[in-house]
Amino acid sequence: MAVDDLPHGHGQVSFAAALRFWLKLGFISFGGPAGQIAVMHQELVDRRRWIDEAHFLHALNFCMLLPGPEAQQLATYLGWRMHGVRGGIAAGVLFVLPSLLLIGALAWLYLTHGGNTLIAGTLAGIKPAVIAIVLMAAWRLGSRTLRNPLLVALAVGGGVARVLDLPFPLVIACAALLGWLWPGLQRGLAVEPVRAPPSVPRWRGPLRVLACVCALWTAAIGALGLGFGWHHPYAQMGWFFTKAALLTFGGAYAVLPYVFDGAVDHHGWLSAAQMIDGLALGETTPGPLIMIVAFAGFLGGWQQQALGADALLLAGVVGACVATWFTFLPSFLFILAGAPLVEASRGISRLTAPLAAVSATVVGVIVHLALFLAGHVLVGEPVDVPALGIALAAWCALALFKRGLVEVVLGAAALGLLGQLFMP
Repeated sequence: MAVDDLPHGHGQVSFAAALRFWLKLGFISFGGPAGQIAVMHQELVDRRRWIDEAHFLHALNFCMLLPGPEAQQLATYLGWRMHGVRGGIAAGVLFVLPSLLLIGALAWLYLTHGGNTLIAGTLAGIKPAVIAIVLMAAWRLGSRTLRNPLLVALAVGGGVARVLDLPFPLVIACAALLGWLWPGLQRGLAVEPVRAPPSVPRWRGPLRVLACVCALWTAAIGALGLGFGWHHPYAQMGWFFTKAALLTFGGAYAVLPYVFDGAVDHHGWLSAAQMIDGLALGETTPGPLIMIVAFAGFLGGWQQQALGADALLLAGVVGACVATWFTFLPSFLFILAGAPLVEASRGISRLTAPLAAVSATVVGVIVHLALFLAGHVLVGEPVDVPALGIALAAWCALALFKRGLVEVVLGAAALGLLGQLFMP
């Protein structure tokens, strides 16, 4: 890499100091994307001054335009800015690794001790709170994106499309096409590109990254398919989670319906109830919420006996790693190949109209997800009144009292556990 190609900030921060920070961030990144981004801004911009405000916002704007977990991609981008490709890889991996370890441990506990009063009570409290959290995510995204009646109509259309069980990729593709054909929709996207004099982009580095990532993906999917068979659960996970990674516009909540459909209904790796339990567990761990894919992969490998009846734990661990690898590999491609070009051009306004349409549509998709969860968690014979009470209390805590996500999840877990212990 030539001197002129080095990202801003390279050499100003030692790589060892950056590694320590990214590892710490991986363990404290609670609160969903908003909380994770806020922590990075506070630590990197305000406190440590490793990144200036303009470059931080520019990186955030670019990550918001991509499919995938924006907080993890932002960490990767900022790591790249400070230490090049090795910095981006280190930041992205360390942001996810603690979550993968915790989700794997929780998945094992869930399968082996799921009937334990402590675990059952905790999940009974968190699951209704998740409904409030998902609705709050829809509210926050809608408040940023639904700026005109056309965008509101797209949000309604997204919800209706999911009610009609239209494929999620088709819904997203139609929304993006409408945005491309109707540029006036860009008023709905709260992303303003950073204005800077353009420079000539250098293509050699991004092309090397593209070739490397494609080789890694091909080698991994080839090893699974040739080693286990193309219809084996691991090979199917590779294909499925690659597609999921390319469809996560709007964050994890937007793609969860697609993951539900594929992992539960199509492949049968786990049940709908187990998927909801996994979502509840995902809300209690640091890292991106899309790490629920690791839970699905663990349960899929274990319950499908992917490595035989005598190696269930190993099968679950491998399944979690496969799901994580194929979900996050495209994110590294987008950042490590795209960031140098964006830094050179600073021109992404052409994409704002399609992304406005996609962002508006996924608001409706997220609301449908909340209703889907409510149907499984709250509705029964009769209605689960304690669960409904926890859901309403969680909504009030989030919307009216502005409490943090971690506080709400812990409070709901405590209420669920108390109910399990003292209610008949």
